[in-house]
Amino acid sequence: MTNTLIVVFILTMIIHTAETLSYSIRYAGVRVNKLAVALSLVGIVVLVSRTANLIQAPMTANFVDFAKIEPTFDLERYLRISLFASSIGTLIAIALFPSFINLSVRVISRLEIAGSIPKLITSVTVTQLKNTKKYLKKPNVKLLSQFRYLGIPKRFLLINIMVTAFYSVGVLSSLYAAHLLPEFATTASQASGLINGIATILLTIFIDPQLGLITDKALHDESQRRQLGKIYALLMTSRFLGTLLAQVFLIPSAHFIGWMVKWVF
Repeated sequence: MTNTLIVVFILTMIIHTAETLSYSIRYAGVRVNKLAVALSLVGIVVLVSRTANLIQAPMTANFVDFAKIEPTFDLERYLRISLFASSIGTLIAIALFPSFINLSVRVISRLEIAGSIPKLITSVTVTQLKNTKKYLKKPNVKLLSQFRYLGIPKRFLLINIMVTAFYSVGVLSSLYAAHLLPEFATTASQASGLINGIATILLTIFIDPQLGLITDKALHDESQRRQLGKIYALLMTSRFLGTLLAQVFLIPSAHFIGWMVKWVF
């Protein structure tokens, strides 16, 4: 199982790195006033995340199957290590944030010339890949020194932490619930929506509308546009804290799913 855990760890890092880096693409789109083009690139990054998840999800579920035949197998430990990979992946994205903004600006401009993703990919040369190092930039910790930009309250960041925690732990908690209730294993393993649904409600009501308003203001105001990067840096940091909080939610969420499966469904 060690080799499987290593692969799951790497794939989980890729998933959370890709999802968190979508902030830098959005910000690059705002900087060059090409948000619609940037959102199309976000779709490519999300595709990378979803592709990694296609492999990661069944491999993680394999831990539960192995725990059934090996009573000494520490399933909770393996799930927590897998969950910790989400924190590492988010940290990697935070470190790459300044560099990925510069790269995204370049890719957006190239996409406008190429006209499509396939043409963009085929137009890349070895020289251009070597020149990528020019866009690398060290992360600036000063971006995290304050907690209010463009009217962003601490409550907004706290909700984002909760949303990330629920999303990070949803599938893992359902798998652990399947382990705790083997007689309801199939039902429990499909019940991650009970946890992710809470995150979706919070995201739809509290996060997406306000983030949309902030981005729209930045598109029309140069002074606010300069501060948008700081907001995204704070959101990325809150995502990291959310992945840490997910460790606390893992077992309670599993018991909640178990209770719902046992007494409601």
